[in-house]
Parts: sequence; structure tokens; C-alpha cells
Amino acid sequence: MSKTTDTLLGFIAGAAAGAAVGILFAPDKGSKTRKKIKKQAEKYSDDLKTNMNERVDNLKEYVGDVTEDVKKRFSKLEKDVEEKTKRAQSKAKTS
Repeated sequence: MSKTTDTLLGFIAGAAAGAAVGILFAPDKGSKTRKKIKKQAEKYSDDLKTNMNERVDNLKEYVGDVTEDVKKRFSKLEKDVEEKTKRAQSKAKTS
């Protein structure tokens, strides 16, 4: 995994552990504590989904940009090769 992904997962795990410990040591009834844990888990899950969706969107945009750049470069290369081929053919005919 990448360093960014490891950092993100570490942060999420630490936040979840901290929230769980805080809730477990709170002086509430068991049912209320379970509801709090469920609510926190849903919140972290939603945050993770949002973050991952943003990263996927950014990656798609980056790949699209790179693809477009590669297409432009190959198009230019193709034109250069065609031009050089025509020049070589012209020189061959005149020689």
C-alpha cells in the first residue's frame, strides 16, 4: 500500500479506537453505549466512503489527463514520422 493509504488507515483506526474507548468508559447503559458505537461506526464508514470516492475521482481525472497527453505526443510523433518518411521518399526519387 502507499504511504498515504497507510497513513489514512492508521488515522481512521486510531480515531475509531479512541472513540470506542471513550464510549466504553462513559457511564451509560449498555443499550445506549451500543447505539453510540453504531452511530460512530456509521460516521467513520461514511467519512471513509467519501474520502475514497474523492480519491477515485482524482485518480480518474489524473489518468484521463495522462491519457490525453500520451495521445497528443503520439499524434505529434506520427506526424513527424510521416514528414520524415515523405522527405526520405522525395530524396530517394531525386537521387
